[in-house]
Amino acid sequence: MARKPNYDFERRERERQKAIKVAEKAEAKRAARERAKAEEGGEAAAGGPETGGTEPAADKAS
Repeated sequence: MARKPNYDFERRERERQKAIKVAEKAEAKRAARERAKAEEGGEAAAGGPETGGTEPAADKAS
């Protein structure tokens, strides 16, 4: 004998799974943005202020 379908439960489960998938995708995109921002900021800091700002100040103090 076939089971009686529970449409409401099945729809809620589909929506729950969809919400989980959307949240995981959003988290992955957020992490990628943070990683890209950190890399971009790290490169700018390494090439600019550290070499240009710190070394002349050390030369003046010497």
